[in-house]
Amino acid sequence: MTHTPSSPAAPAITVFVEGIGLLGPGLENWAQGREQLQGVAPWQAARCALPPPMALPPAERRRAGAVVRISLAVGAEAVAASGLPAATLASVFSSSSGDAVNCHEICSALASSDRLISPTRFHNSVHNAAAGYWSISSGAMATSSVLCARDGSFAAGLLEAMTQVAVEQVPVLLVAYDTDYPEPLHRARPIPDSFGVGLVLAPVRSEHSQAQWTLEPAGCLSPQPADRLEDPALEKLRLDIPAARCLPLLRGTALRQSGRVVLDYLEGLQLALQVAP
Repeated sequence: MTHTPSSPAAPAITVFVEGIGLLGPGLENWAQGREQLQGVAPWQAARCALPPPMALPPAERRRAGAVVRISLAVGAEAVAASGLPAATLASVFSSSSGDAVNCHEICSALASSDRLISPTRFHNSVHNAAAGYWSISSGAMATSSVLCARDGSFAAGLLEAMTQVAVEQVPVLLVAYDTDYPEPLHRARPIPDSFGVGLVLAPVRSEHSQAQWTLEPAGCLSPQPADRLEDPALEKLRLDIPAARCLPLLRGTALRQSGRVVLDYLEGLQLALQVAP
């Protein structure tokens, strides 16, 4: 009788959060968002204010829409907090819908009598446009991955970024973002506003580390419901915008808590992480 040894368990994936960027409705940056998630300051409803992408050359800056503005803003904030050079960072960009306004404008043009599409619109229509503009603005030449998993796009991006950190043993920038569609597409995809989060994740702890996140491969996919936020307004924001599904994870980081955080991922299957300060 032969004995077949069991396969060794996959090792845990641990990353250290070196920098965070945040921008959304009533959220101007991570410092403000951290206070709101801690319960120190109340969240107040306000349209997301998208800053101009000043790091881009003037020609590209004129072409930049909401997707580029929000992704570059949160990416730059996260990288600045990490103290790492942006040009050396691999990146993962994740969005549930891509450039919603640009999609609307192209559909409108195709529905018109002449059906002429602006070259700029066509240029910005690809799902990796934000990643391309990030490369231009930061001079980054490292690997960049771009993905979409509809309402689970943040969790999918986080899973990809953490895996890259573990396998390549290099810091990785994750940028997750969504923007709102104009009507009539808004009725089919009712995202109310823009929201973006940037995270610099590293394989080793540093003086900049704000949290430690761990995935246990054997138990990271869970049927347990995703964590909710106690603040009704922030919980509504989490549910309304797919990229905002990151908020329970950011809350654990803001509160410097240790414990398990469950995030929305696929239908009936969530992503669970261990969080520690």
